[in-house]
Amino acid sequence: MVDGDAESQIRQVFENLRAVVTAAGATFDDVVKVNVYLTDLAHSALLNSVMSAYFQKPYPARGTVGVAALAGGALVEVECVVAL
Repeated sequence: MVDGDAESQIRQVFENLRAVVTAAGATFDDVVKVNVYLTDLAHSALLNSVMSAYFQKPYPARGTVGVAALAGGALVEVECVVAL
């Protein structure tokens, strides 16, 4: 996790996910579902902007949930399902 603003954290989480997806022998084109947890839903537009740099159409299904807090003071947490 990186310290900093929401954009820094969102970009870092997708870089981390890219490393995991690549290690599994896949790419973001193989992602079929993304679950996002935000401590502030006002960051949804920023999330959409960052995600568009990592995913191509047709975009994977996505759920976004507003939460009161995340571990370590994170502003965002993301998990994804990859179909291999």
